[in-house]
Amino acid sequence: MTINHTKTGNAMSIALTGRLDTTTAPQLESALKDSLNGVEKLSFDFAALEYISSAGLRVLLGAQKTMNRQGSMVIHNVNSEIMEIFEITGFADILTIE
Repeated sequence: MTINHTKTGNAMSIALTGRLDTTTAPQLESALKDSLNGVEKLSFDFAALEYISSAGLRVLLGAQKTMNRQGSMVIHNVNSEIMEIFEITGFADILTIE
């Protein structure tokens, strides 16, 4: 998985490429831990994300909890397979998906 993030003022955008799974979730978790300080608007671009596992969902849930205290989080460009995972797990009700 590749993580590309851009921070502009209090907004951060993260584009993920590849698979967010047990192997790669710790990379995203570490990247978020190091860079969410002072961020009020967090957006994810999932256009190139192929797969998400329960480990990836856990990292997103942690990010959502942090952003509930600091501001807002939105996920863009979710493909049908990942959207189905969000719907089955109930994450579609928890996350803001555009």
